[in-house]
Amino acid sequence: MIQRLLASRAAYFLGFVGCFGLVVFALYIQQKNALEPCPLCIFQRITYMALGVAFLVAGLHNPGALGRKVHAGLQLVITMVGMGIALRHMWIQSHPDEVMAECGAGLGYLFERLPASRVIQMVFKGTGECTAIDWTLLDLTIPQLSLLAFIVLGLYAIALFVAKRTNKHL
Repeated sequence: MIQRLLASRAAYFLGFVGCFGLVVFALYIQQKNALEPCPLCIFQRITYMALGVAFLVAGLHNPGALGRKVHAGLQLVITMVGMGIALRHMWIQSHPDEVMAECGAGLGYLFERLPASRVIQMVFKGTGECTAIDWTLLDLTIPQLSLLAFIVLGLYAIALFVAKRTNKHL
């Protein structure tokens, strides 16, 4: 039953819903707790949206063997980017003394004044905003939870690829 579901187009749409559900959950946490997301949190959200779109496109495309490889590869690359962002965020939170203590200019202002490559470089150096741990769930910080979600989504992408490969008749 699960194998058949994973081998169907609906499984890709479930991945899409899951990714955007995570973004909605982040927005809910933000609004409920009056939090302001740091730049790395925003990049993680963007990565979830990109992964969601990758799942959606795969579901709409209903790819053959080569297409499944391409879609799975793209989904895994996006997942690894998200994992990298979450890991960097976790490192910044665990080394606040090594990151500048000031919040600095907002992300919107930086994008208005500087080239995107420079803004991204500055964000990954870290800001005071990124060192703050304002919310936890089961003693896990937001970037720790995000890393777990990216791992699960990556495993899900692999499961979809394997299920589709073993059930070619679907």
